[in-house]
Amino acid sequence: MNKLIVRPLKRSGISTVIIIDALDECDDEGPASAILSVLGRLVSEIPKVKFFLTGRPEPRVYEGFRLPLLVKMVDTFVLHNVEQSQIDSDIRLFFTTGFSELAGRRGGLDNWPSGEQLIGLCERAAGLFIYAAATVRFVDDNKRDPRSQLDLLLQSQKIGAREGKALDTLYTSILQEAFSDDDPEDDAKIRSVLGAVILAVNPLSSSAIAILLGYDAEDVPHLLSLAKSLLVLQEDTSRPVRPFHRSFPDFITDSTRCTNPRFHISPPDHHLQLLTGCLDLTNRTLAKNMCNLPDGVANSDVNDLKERIEEYVGPALQYACSSWHAHLVDADTTPVHAPTITPTLGQFLEKKFLFWLEVLSVLGVVKNAVEALQIITDWLEVC
Repeated sequence: MNKLIVRPLKRSGISTVIIIDALDECDDEGPASAILSVLGRLVSEIPKVKFFLTGRPEPRVYEGFRLPLLVKMVDTFVLHNVEQSQIDSDIRLFFTTGFSELAGRRGGLDNWPSGEQLIGLCERAAGLFIYAAATVRFVDDNKRDPRSQLDLLLQSQKIGAREGKALDTLYTSILQEAFSDDDPEDDAKIRSVLGAVILAVNPLSSSAIAILLGYDAEDVPHLLSLAKSLLVLQEDTSRPVRPFHRSFPDFITDSTRCTNPRFHISPPDHHLQLLTGCLDLTNRTLAKNMCNLPDGVANSDVNDLKERIEEYVGPALQYACSSWHAHLVDADTTPVHAPTITPTLGQFLEKKFLFWLEVLSVLGVVKNAVEALQIITDWLEVC
């Protein structure tokens, strides 16, 4: 904070606004937000700079704003206190603009949607902007008729909307429509792929997901494309895939909200699957000096180290080496599954340990080894 923000802005003396969005999504174990704690100590040195922070009122965020150094400088604006009529007006404007742009691109959509449909959509949104955004993304499917897509949502959500679960009903409808033509035998694969997107420590590409889960390279992009209104996808399958909004992972991992067993993601089960995929990949592919580095050379002396990592290690193995231990923490390692994990983990530690350290070294994350070994130690004590 001091080097990147305070010192440069203090010297320049410029007046500006810095926006920090989704403060609640930062990894932070303290009782109060670490970012807010640092801001409280340093923000007085740059009085011409204003900070605009957003986030859900989680305890550490709430406590952060109550820190003595900050409390007198903070002006809190609670979105839930905005007049409902204003929210509805904004959401209707978003729907109108989004559908107007869609009609301009597609043609043949004059006087669509109707005023009655817009009213129905605003009622179902129940003040949630993400509902409106997800609806427009779902309807704007190049391969399907927008009118049919919209009718499908409005017809399938009548009951759910009355129950006050608009977003849950929307996500359920989108998933059911996306995978309606799939063979029920593919449900496990669908859950596995979505689970990898939702639970990955760092976002994975579709190609990396395929390698880690042992699926055909063509299957994963196809499955993800079916749910594209819920995800941020890239044409390049080597680019990371992310959920469109944090509310989707919250929904699909909660069995009380995602009640359709076809789609519910059980985090312990899918962390176990990712753990197994990571360890299997390391056991199959790790080898001595994978990047073909000269003997005794320092990483800093290798000009093309990044290119060597991409060529010889690859994104999937990079992820497996740096993140497998994180999945061990949250995996279902009950006595039923422990005997399956132990041999795989034992093989990794006995035969691949030094090669793993080499990869962590070239990746610049050797500290992960210390964390991983502590996690293993704790896990063995429990099991």
